[in-house]
Amino acid sequence: MRDYMKFYINGAWVDPATPRKLAVINPATEEVCGHVSNGSAADVDKAVAAARAAFETFSRTSREERIDLLERILAEYQKRFGDIAQAITEEMGAPASLAQRAQAPIGLGHISTGIAVLKSFQFEEDRGPTRIVKEPIGVCGMITPWNWPINQIACKVVPALATGCTMVLKPSEESPFSAYIWTEILHAAGVPAGVFNMINGTGVDVGAAIASHPGIDMVSFTGSTRAGIEVAKAAAPTVKRVAQELGGKSPNIILEDADLPSAVGGGVKHVMNNSGQSCNAPTRMLVPSAKMDEVIVIAKAAAESTTVGDPNGNAQMGPVVNKTQWEKIQRLIQAGIDEGATLVTGGVGRPEGLDKGFYVKPTVFANVTNEMTVAKEEIFGPVVSILGYETVDEAVQVGNDTEYGLAAYVSGKDMSKIRDVASKLRAGQVSINGGGGDMMAPFGGYKMSGNGREWGDYGFSEFLEIKAVLGYTPKQAAE
Repeated sequence: MRDYMKFYINGAWVDPATPRKLAVINPATEEVCGHVSNGSAADVDKAVAAARAAFETFSRTSREERIDLLERILAEYQKRFGDIAQAITEEMGAPASLAQRAQAPIGLGHISTGIAVLKSFQFEEDRGPTRIVKEPIGVCGMITPWNWPINQIACKVVPALATGCTMVLKPSEESPFSAYIWTEILHAAGVPAGVFNMINGTGVDVGAAIASHPGIDMVSFTGSTRAGIEVAKAAAPTVKRVAQELGGKSPNIILEDADLPSAVGGGVKHVMNNSGQSCNAPTRMLVPSAKMDEVIVIAKAAAESTTVGDPNGNAQMGPVVNKTQWEKIQRLIQAGIDEGATLVTGGVGRPEGLDKGFYVKPTVFANVTNEMTVAKEEIFGPVVSILGYETVDEAVQVGNDTEYGLAAYVSGKDMSKIRDVASKLRAGQVSINGGGGDMMAPFGGYKMSGNGREWGDYGFSEFLEIKAVLGYTPKQAAE
């Protein structure tokens, strides 16, 4: 049982202003596995005051000082790698293999990338007599989700530290354990008091207080589009910058000449990874209508070969994060059945042999039309919807016919055709033939998938203001 009842404010673990306990549920067992405190606006006030005071000095640190700090964080993270992975498996049900090979390593990836970017990042440039300066934006509020908990924390905290900002983090109350270990890592690395602060709690109690706080200069939010809209509304009266990475319903266009076993099977497995709880999952598979029957056979085999069970065992897929998510996924699977999509495999209820835990059957629908609920709503579970198309232009049109625009995927052999399709897709990231894993590639979406970009040098820009100093260089010297 993990009980983390304190918050980290101004370099110390402190009691909440008003003690209120939140239970953390292990999604594999449906049992309480720990507790955290639910914070309040008073706790946010205290954390913001600490961050504002620390900004006066931390914003003036040198590049070399911040590189040294990030290198110490990297070393401490490596020491706690196993603890991070174990916590993620317990709090949100990621299989141990996934936590070890992806969930925990991506934290290391963001720290290492941040160090590399910081070493050569151009904070100043001269344009004739004017100097353009990129300065830290100030105190940053960070609200992160439960599905890739360390990824979302690291891709915000690292560039904020690298650029000289201070911050207040609210991790998800569904997956708070890894955030506590992250905070212990930063403390052990010697992050100056007040630079990083962490408060647990719900979006209503803590997230809203962060978004609306006049002492916070920008908010970086990752989560649902619905919640992102509320964050933007709360932030609007103080005209602070809001960076958002929100939902997705990503098209996966498989062209006529694609290697079907690889493209279809890989696409299905991609969705099943992390129990479908990835905002960029390729959940809408678009295939040539003439090949629908062949695609169904491949997709069925790929889904049915995905093992589901105890995340501490050898299963490839664990539970979804909580009862609310499980019930939502069941409702949407039933909607697919009711609206006439072909249920290839899976369906409602738990997988056979699992009578406890928030487990979902790996599910594939075929002969889906883009008006069906399963083609429009973000399910955030292990559900693939296969749609047929007659022409490539139709595939692109259907691919773009969504309120989201986070990611897209294209598979085939003719690279000129693939690149042409990629150029027409309205998404922040397009993967070709399974390409991915670039820590320097900007991540973020078009339309209702958000605004701003994270990862690599583009992630630094979210935490910087731009100042133009006119007449910095005398005219004669500039000439």
